[in-house]
This record gives sequence, structure tokens and C-alpha cells, in this order.
Amino acid sequence: MESLSFDTTFLIDFQRERKHGKKGRAHQFLANHAESGAYLSVIACGEYGEGFENPYDSALISVVESFEILPITQKTAEFYARIARTMRRDGNLIGSNDLWIAAVALENNLPLVSDNSSHFGRVPDLRLLGY
Repeated sequence: MESLSFDTTFLIDFQRERKHGKKGRAHQFLANHAESGAYLSVIACGEYGEGFENPYDSALISVVESFEILPITQKTAEFYARIARTMRRDGNLIGSNDLWIAAVALENNLPLVSDNSSHFGRVPDLRLLGY
């Protein structure tokens, strides 16, 4: 069984599709990968939750509960430091939260599902899946 990590843009797109009653690219991706393990970094979970006034909003909870949440560990911090150092040196640095999301995916050897290839596509060794 394939396992996948998802970023915040995917969650936002998925929620927008749900809100408007449309089965768009995010829903189609999930349908095509229904047998895959679905993982979410705690950072992406926090970014997604920021969009909700109430942390107990049923829409927030129903989406987040669909994923296994991956924590930040000491090993994640090591991946983060290596990625940030390399990208800063090469003049390709991206936002800190995106670096943490990428570090979690790399630590867990998971491809990252994102529509943000302009940022995540610059992360060395990160396997990126668009939708």
C-alpha cells in the first residue's frame, strides 16, 4: 500500500471543493488513491486549522481525522536544518512552515502531495506529487 503526506494547499482545496459541493482535483486525487495511507504533518494541521475560527469546527475535525498526524521529532529537526542550510546557500529558501512540512515528509520517506511546486519543487530529494 502506498503512503502519502499532504500539504496545506491540498487541505484547503479539498475543503473548498466540499464547501461548494464540487468534486474537483483534490477529491479526484483521493478517489484515485483510496487505498493509500494518508499522513499529515502537525505543521500542515496547524496551518489548516488557522483558517477556522473555532478549533472544534466539524469541517476542520472531519478533514483532519482522515489523516494520521505525523509529529515533529529530533530527526525532523535534523532534516529541517539540512534542507534550510542547503536551500539558503543555494538562494532557494522557502518559508519555514513549508520547510518543516517537507522535513516531515522526508523523515518518513513519503511523497508530498501538493499543488505548490514552486516552493516544494525546490526542496532537494523531496518526492512531489501534483493533483
